[in-house]
Amino acid sequence: MAFTFTTLKQAIQDYCESDETTFVNNLSLIIQQAEDRILKRCQLPDFRKNVTGSLTAGNQYLTMPTDFLTPYSMAIDNSGYEYLIFKDVNFIRQGYPDDAVQGAPKYYGIFTDTSFILGPTPNSSYAVELHYFHKPESITTASSGTSWLGTNAESTLLYGCLLEAYTFLKGDPDLMQLYAQRYEEAVSRLEELR
Repeated sequence: MAFTFTTLKQAIQDYCESDETTFVNNLSLIIQQAEDRILKRCQLPDFRKNVTGSLTAGNQYLTMPTDFLTPYSMAIDNSGYEYLIFKDVNFIRQGYPDDAVQGAPKYYGIFTDTSFILGPTPNSSYAVELHYFHKPESITTASSGTSWLGTNAESTLLYGCLLEAYTFLKGDPDLMQLYAQRYEEAVSRLEELR
């Protein structure tokens, strides 16, 4: 059975046997926490994305996609694709301390939660391709009220939500352990899809 936001909220309330106002008001947060737990554990092919753009000559920063979680690869088109090496910002700053020194970038790193840093600073407006793990739209905010997890990983989503809900409710440890075991089983099945 696929979950919608409405049916998932009701299932959580039914399993937890709670319609207490504070709990119900926090169901969206509880569901988002469960989604994050699953996404950080299972990097499924369905959550990979490719985007293209262009670098600006003289600008060592590149804006991240808003749904970015972690990179798989970045390449520039320099008469053929050249894949950049992912490095820490400190490595790039140490290797290219003067951002006025320009060339074809060889390295990239996460500079802030919204931008990458490149080293060296691009000397041209290179086409760039980013392959990354993205954060899909939450079932709590999707206009359709559905999500990939709600449609394709119902058990994983439900038991992830029940773990978060029982943590919120300070629920019975034995029942929490049962939900944790069921979550682990569901996540293992989901990871096999990779």
